[in-house]
Amino acid sequence: MNFLGFQNPFPFKSLYFFCSSSSSDSPIDSSISTANQTSNPEPEKPVAPSSAVSESPNVESTANRRIPRGKHQNPEKLEDIICRMMANRPWTTRLQNSIRKLVPEFDHSLVYNVLHGARNSEHALQFFRWVERTGLFQHDRETHFKIIEILGRASKLNHARCILLDMPKKGVEWDEDLFIVLIESYGKAGIVQESVKLFQKMEEPGRPEDYKIVETANRFFEDMKSREISPDVVTYNTLINGYCRVKKMEEAEKFFVEMKGRNIEPNVISYTTMIKGYVSVGQVDDGLRLLEEMRTFGIKPNVVTHSTLLPGLCDAEKMSEARTILKEMVEGYVAPKDNSIFIRLISGQCKAGDMDAAADVLKAMIRLSVPTEAGHYGILIENFCKAGMYDRAVKLLDKLIEKEIILRPQNTLEMEPSAYNPMIMYLCNNGQTEKAETLFRQLMKKGVQDPIAFNNLICGHSKEGTPDSAFEILKIMVRRQVPSEESAYKLLIESYLKKGEPADAKTALDSMIEQASRVMKSMVEKGAKENMDLVAKILEALFMRGHVEEALGRIELLMQSGCATDFDSLLSVLCEKAGKTLNAYSILCKIMEKGGVTDQNSLKDLIKSLNEEGNTKQADILSRMIMGGDKAIGSKKGKKQSSMAS
Repeated sequence: MNFLGFQNPFPFKSLYFFCSSSSSDSPIDSSISTANQTSNPEPEKPVAPSSAVSESPNVESTANRRIPRGKHQNPEKLEDIICRMMANRPWTTRLQNSIRKLVPEFDHSLVYNVLHGARNSEHALQFFRWVERTGLFQHDRETHFKIIEILGRASKLNHARCILLDMPKKGVEWDEDLFIVLIESYGKAGIVQESVKLFQKMEEPGRPEDYKIVETANRFFEDMKSREISPDVVTYNTLINGYCRVKKMEEAEKFFVEMKGRNIEPNVISYTTMIKGYVSVGQVDDGLRLLEEMRTFGIKPNVVTHSTLLPGLCDAEKMSEARTILKEMVEGYVAPKDNSIFIRLISGQCKAGDMDAAADVLKAMIRLSVPTEAGHYGILIENFCKAGMYDRAVKLLDKLIEKEIILRPQNTLEMEPSAYNPMIMYLCNNGQTEKAETLFRQLMKKGVQDPIAFNNLICGHSKEGTPDSAFEILKIMVRRQVPSEESAYKLLIESYLKKGEPADAKTALDSMIEQASRVMKSMVEKGAKENMDLVAKILEALFMRGHVEEALGRIELLMQSGCATDFDSLLSVLCEKAGKTLNAYSILCKIMEKGGVTDQNSLKDLIKSLNEEGNTKQADILSRMIMGGDKAIGSKKGKKQSSMAS
């Protein structure tokens, strides 16, 4: 009999000619070969018509319609050929090689269209995995969405779920539509728990958070009720959590009330989620109300409940309630997972003026085995100092120093300048500079070089009569290039000068005068005009210690810089000191050489002192200079005598 009822098999040959592939994979070839091999088919099973219609409808229409001469049939698309090949042959390596031979390169459009046109979900899944596994194509968000949609319709939900959860590993980001299409598939299949799990996964950090997610979940929830699928506590908790995350507390509370109305008892997760939501919108009182309700129903708050409520209480400045909750945590030995809450509790109690409660927070940390850090002690010490409770601040400081808490490498909260500077100042002003220095040396090991603290230590040691210790601090400042205050230098210099001439202080005093001289030079060069009385004291000390040339150099620098100092007082002091009149004479020559003038009474006193000490020649030169004599000669002789005097 003739195949398909045709009188002439020639149309098949012409149809074969118009196919885009000459491969043996063509279903037409297979149909022909099948027809040739079946010489005696059973009459009740006409194979050819049904096969041709079901597998390739275009073949039947082409075979029955004669193609006009001069016109060509449109070539079949690649994706259609691949789909037909997958439909007619088992998924084997041979078929895969045939597809690779047919398509040298796979692009997004081709892969997507093959998935879309696949005859069944199994073909689509095999093709999806094959092109990815062999490196022919890297799937993106669209192809993932397509295969999840196909598998969802075919109820192959485990495959779809695995593909969805593996997306981040491939570097493809999730979005809400991917979750929603799978959630809906689980819902249609009546698998409620898996839908809830997916919704919870969708709410994790990093997942999309907007109203669209929650509204979709709500529609799914209503669909559950319409299908008479009873939601449980997990379902309600999931919905409540979703509305709390988008800060729609009225909707969350509606489900919370509905949950109770269905005789579904809220658990600790239900209450904690609601409390967290209320705290996020600033309704801390409602959170406290639910906490009391929990206790009434015998539901014990957990660590998340307390950790959720405490920050809200601190923000709302409800520190009394926060203290009560912290006490409960200590009694139950429940430590929060986030230790940053303790710094907020200490700061909040200090701000409220309850220093006892603030100190109790530190004790609670110790009882809960939470590591205390320098920052915790620092806030307490700072606020004890502000409140004038220095004795309690010193006790805390003793523990801080003794346990070397500042030096712990695991510290995340360091002691701030606002904490250690008032403490150091108090200690330095109350005869405890040594303890202040111990504290600051620990801070220096952490890289602190605070100029205020340095200067307070110098002042403290100077006031306590230990200028050597102050000088050691000063040397550290110079070495680290930390700026110093003139007042600290002044106290240190005065402290050294008060010590007089003891042998054990002589070397240090000389070094100090030299250092003071260098500082004075720096001050003058920078145009600093403050504390010029200190400059006079330095000059006096230089002359008295025999550093005449250095003193004269500083005087010349002062005159060049236009800095006026009290030379008359300096001359008077030198005239009063035995053997220092020639130094005074040298100073005066310098002043007059530069065109400077001084008080006539000081000049007369100097001339008188020179004559009394037998320096009549210098007295005569000075007299002639005053009377308008040869200033040049006087100046030259003055220089000569100055060198002789030195």
